Amino acid sequence: MKVSKHTIVAGEAGSVELRPVDPEDLYDVYKLISPGDTVRATTVRKVKRESSGRDSTSERVKFNMEIKVEKKYDYDSRSDLIQISGKNVTLNEHVRLGAYHTLDLALDRPFVLTKDVWDSLALEDLKQASDPGDSADDLAVVLMGEGLAHIMKVGKRATVTRARVETSIPRKHGPSVKGYESALIGFFERAMKAFLQHVDLSVVGCVVIASPGFTKDQFHKHLLLEAERKQLRPIIENKSKIILVHSSSGYKHSLREVLDDEKVMSKIRDTKAAKEVRALQDFFSMMSEEPERACYGPKHVEVAHHEYTAVQTLLITDELFRSQRQKYDDFVKSVKDSKGIVHVFSSLHVSGEQLAQISGIAAILRVPLPELDDIEIICHLDTRAGALPAILNDPILILLLPELNSESQEYDLL
Repeated sequence: MKVSKHTIVAGEAGSVELRPVDPEDLYDVYKLISPGDTVRATTVRKVKRESSGRDSTSERVKFNMEIKVEKKYDYDSRSDLIQISGKNVTLNEHVRLGAYHTLDLALDRPFVLTKDVWDSLALEDLKQASDPGDSADDLAVVLMGEGLAHIMKVGKRATVTRARVETSIPRKHGPSVKGYESALIGFFERAMKAFLQHVDLSVVGCVVIASPGFTKDQFHKHLLLEAERKQLRPIIENKSKIILVHSSSGYKHSLREVLDDEKVMSKIRDTKAAKEVRALQDFFSMMSEEPERACYGPKHVEVAHHEYTAVQTLLITDELFRSQRQKYDDFVKSVKDSKGIVHVFSSLHVSGEQLAQISGIAAILRVPLPELDDIEIICHLDTRAGALPAILNDPILILLLPELNSESQEYDLL
């Protein structure tokens, strides 16, 4: 990401000019922009021109405009643009003030982002995006099965599927065996072509070929033989970066197994992706071995920190952070001030997806806190629809509760 000079101060308003140059930069753009920000960029709009008589003509006009962001569309790793929409906030001869417009932010197109407040997460995202040494991919992964391959790039901030190759492979036995061999070679050729197209071997730190059975070994052999035959220098010069590991399938969910493999971890030990994987492994190990020194869920983690200052390592997804920016910005600062370690997980990494499945926030504690098991559960009862939990049919429990009003109420069930 190309970032112009700026004078942004934490907690204050500021502007910065950005120019994404790599597909992963677009994910940085997606993370940086929030509803309420203003974005100034070049756009194209169809404008009608009145001519003499009743005829009119239309033409596409390129101009600069600035909008106050109200919506950003979901990030799609297969697309090379980010779409945001909002109201025009500057006078413009082509778009009236206050009119809605959608801006396309694409590769090599500069734009200016202005925020009323630059919080710690936004500053960290900007720092990572502008670090030239942070642009390389940690890992390239070829997940394979017979007739299926996913070419994936595990970067600093996102895991992106760059290509999917699928070929029908006939049965290996019987009269179709010749068709099997030719179909398999054709599949390997297509997979190799996609691999060379999407993976820069001079930049990536490690290449993993993973599959169940011997598919990975067969593809690796095919890759090296074809590299020698066709003198494919990128493969010949970087073949030492390629390692083979087992996976249960060629589908994307098997990436988790690949990242857990010791051979892979030894190659990417100091990368952000590896640190996130290790942090999550440590959390699950603590949950298994000393469950009173681990907790998850907003309520439990907040109590562990605010009441006991017991959070040693905080794990939080960037998606949860952005859902309540001010709250979690203050919380993360407070954990760091108490000498805690904070890992903000990318929601587009496998480890981030795992963390999101257990609420998006978890913590490893300095000391055991069995008291967290006694945190009261808040039940939301909608009496208007008569939707009371079955347990409330118990007459003794009903006597313990205050009188139910016709409106929704909140009760602490002890």
